[in-house]
Amino acid sequence: MIKNLQYVTSFNPKDTRKVAFTEIIHSLFIAAPSGILLVIIWELFSEKPDMTRIWSVVALMAVMLLIQFFVASRSMVRSNLLVYDLSTKLRIKLGNHIQKFSLGFFKQKDPGEIASVVLQDVANFEGIFGHSIGNLASAAFGTVLLSVILLIYDWRLALCLLLALPLIYPFLRIANYFVSRLGKKQIEARNTVGAKFLEYVQGIRHLKSYGLTGKKYKGLEDSFDDLRRRCIRLEAVPGPFIVTAAIVFEIGFIGMVALGLYFLLHQSITVPVLITFLIMGYNLYGPLKVVMVDYLVLRYMNESLNRIIGVLEEPTMETERNELPQHYEISFNKVSFGYQEKMTLQNLNFTVPEKSMLALVGHSGSGKTTVASLIARFWDVNEGCIKIGGTDIRNINQDAFYKLISEVFQDVYLFDDTIYNNIKIGKPDATEKEIFYAMEQAQCLEFVSEFPEGIHTKVGEGGSKLSGGQKQRISIARALLKDAPIVLLDEATASLDPENEIYIQRAIQELVRSKTVVVIAHKLSTIQNAHQIIVLNEGKIAEKGNHRELLEKNGIYRKMWDIQKRSNGWKVNNTNEILDAC
Repeated sequence: MIKNLQYVTSFNPKDTRKVAFTEIIHSLFIAAPSGILLVIIWELFSEKPDMTRIWSVVALMAVMLLIQFFVASRSMVRSNLLVYDLSTKLRIKLGNHIQKFSLGFFKQKDPGEIASVVLQDVANFEGIFGHSIGNLASAAFGTVLLSVILLIYDWRLALCLLLALPLIYPFLRIANYFVSRLGKKQIEARNTVGAKFLEYVQGIRHLKSYGLTGKKYKGLEDSFDDLRRRCIRLEAVPGPFIVTAAIVFEIGFIGMVALGLYFLLHQSITVPVLITFLIMGYNLYGPLKVVMVDYLVLRYMNESLNRIIGVLEEPTMETERNELPQHYEISFNKVSFGYQEKMTLQNLNFTVPEKSMLALVGHSGSGKTTVASLIARFWDVNEGCIKIGGTDIRNINQDAFYKLISEVFQDVYLFDDTIYNNIKIGKPDATEKEIFYAMEQAQCLEFVSEFPEGIHTKVGEGGSKLSGGQKQRISIARALLKDAPIVLLDEATASLDPENEIYIQRAIQELVRSKTVVVIAHKLSTIQNAHQIIVLNEGKIAEKGNHRELLEKNGIYRKMWDIQKRSNGWKVNNTNEILDAC
């Protein structure tokens, strides 16, 4: 477990020893009243009890309580600072690592599971480690100290008490086995609940339309029921073994009492010694009972640490090499790629010269968006290589690489922040003048001025308070502010109304000026001036050329062009015509 802590956090044993030392001092002050009580008892059993001495001891006990309060507060602050510092650094470490994953990782992993690791598993570590470290330190020290004292008073009664310690070991082992096994299943059930709940929230509009909300959504209900059963098993199955171990302690104490009475009757010990064992002997088991529970909880925490380690050991797309391209030509060299087992692109070869525009067209599922995603290095290719300026993009440091590319996609995501801050993401150190210029070029100022709070208007989660066209223009303003040499446009105007499309087209013209551009478009009329058009079909290049050349080939592109020309003249008169057309 210590190795796991050192691996996932900046865990330093020296810092932990300081906290443990403070907890030990605290445990001494907790045990002090029992020791003072023994002094009083021994004094009362003397031939001539000294009441002045007894009252002095009582006064000392009051002082000790005040000191205990001070030490306890210091101990709590120090342990909490240590744990929260570790958990903060751990969350940052996880976040920095996760952002370096390819999108393939998130396709294979459930989003609920990733969120569970960052939030709940780290919270498990935070809560359990923070509370258990003190109990373990004080229990270990307190048990050794009390054992030494009791052995000095009477080694026979002390051994009778200590005999219970090895007897509880088998019960702890069995309980530990069940916690490890059932803990994994409980964590899996917890992750399922997170995933199902996320699915429920994201699809609530569709579920409402089909009347599948509440108890009617069986998937979520079943996952909650399964989690409840797993939680009960995790508590109930190991519980009897811990209770049995506690009973062993009680039997050991009863055995010690019986043996002590036997020795007292035979005048082998005195009454004060027996009273000492009755008071301190029972205190010997108190911390151990707490530690038994903490031990199992720490085992559960270790499962969380193993899951955190699993994420940290996932390979990233980061490279130690930092080659920088000298120009911005994009080339695909024998590139093949597939999601899991299905190949989406096969043996693609093409070049996009610097400051030129490549348009990708094709039927849905032909691989257009995949090509753009590979250029943006959301995934790495299975075979071949993609180069920018003659440099394999896998050899470019991620921070440097993403400065080279701006993306404008059909589905725009905005953060729940102001319009100003959402645009500033493109260039965090941008001045207000630069941001306003980007907004002007992206045709944003007209609609922004209509909001009472202007550029400081909150857009809502995902940009929910804005229209599709408004979100698109903010996305373009962000890309303009970034001013990257390569621009990727993925059907940026596909779902816009004609008025918004005009604004977006103007903004895009500003964005792509003097840039290397790769554009994906369904509307062929928008790419007639592209320097190069590639037609994809089932992951392969079916046709390649400019608009005029492809029309002359009379192939797939010509068919798509003719269909779109005819569709521009369609007019819906009644439902029957629609059915006849189908």
